[in-house]
Amino acid sequence: MKSQQVGYRRVSSLDQNTARQLEGIELDEVFEDKASGKDTDRPRLQACITHCRKGDTLHIHSMDRLARNLDDLRRIVRELTGKGVAVKFHKEGLTFTGEDSPMANLLLSMLGAVAEFERSLIRERQLEGIAIAKAEGKYKGRKPALTDEQVKKMLARAAAGEKVAALAREYGISRETFYAYKKGARASAE
Repeated sequence: MKSQQVGYRRVSSLDQNTARQLEGIELDEVFEDKASGKDTDRPRLQACITHCRKGDTLHIHSMDRLARNLDDLRRIVRELTGKGVAVKFHKEGLTFTGEDSPMANLLLSMLGAVAEFERSLIRERQLEGIAIAKAEGKYKGRKPALTDEQVKKMLARAAAGEKVAALAREYGISRETFYAYKKGARASAE
């Protein structure tokens, strides 16, 4: 089989565009996620890793597009290079092939740590902004998924023996959200 030039693109939210990532690079296959890089639980990333074979080259715009956590970044690069896939980060101008070069390991660790640090700063600024908005009365938090009446009906049905998973599906919420509503109802009853 002929080796492939594979691309992986990621943006953090649905309204963002991946067009500038890997622009002008001829690719045989492209995998794209619109999800946070905080962890590796991204369907297209997992499909990309599974797809890549020995001799392929995986092209990524920059390290922070692959992972924002140093451990995840190193693990993914090690997994791919371990099966003979070259991993090329275009913004940083680095390609990893699995050759155990001390300089390559240092650069991957240093630049990966910078991406992780940047994510921590973003989260810190976000929390500071929310705290200021709350203090000014401008931030009310996320709207409840269900009305008070819907919650009462749902909890009554659960108390009557209906399965939580089925109720959560019907009301369009997760089981965790169901239990949060249940906990909130219990707390307000006390």
